[in-house]
Amino acid sequence: PDKLFSMKMTPILTVRSIERSLPFWVDRLGWQKTVEMPDGDVLGFVILVRDNLELMLQTLESARKDVSSLMAHSDEYRTALFIEVDDWGDLKKRVEGYQITMPERETFYGMREIGVLDPDGNVVIFAKKIG
Repeated sequence: PDKLFSMKMTPILTVRSIERSLPFWVDRLGWQKTVEMPDGDVLGFVILVRDNLELMLQTLESARKDVSSLMAHSDEYRTALFIEVDDWGDLKKRVEGYQITMPERETFYGMREIGVLDPDGNVVIFAKKIG
């Protein structure tokens, strides 16, 4: 059998400041910081976990040092996340005050979704199965 997708996949979001991003991910959304790597007098990289999920944040400056070949082609690179949640009401409270990039909607594939920008402009789409 094909073992390609039996591996763990962890998204890495590039951010301008780990310290500015942590209140969104840790305080509002309940992730826990498990690993941190300094880059001078600031954090350059962290690993966050929640339940069985893992997310890495790396500063643009740290990424430029770490993967200069990738960063040479762009001032910034981004990714979007799609995260399913159990409690829609709780999620709505947690993202209150953050910029909504995709208004709440119900999709033909049976999800209620909302898109939010994190402090560095990364798109995070939260979803809950309807019914």
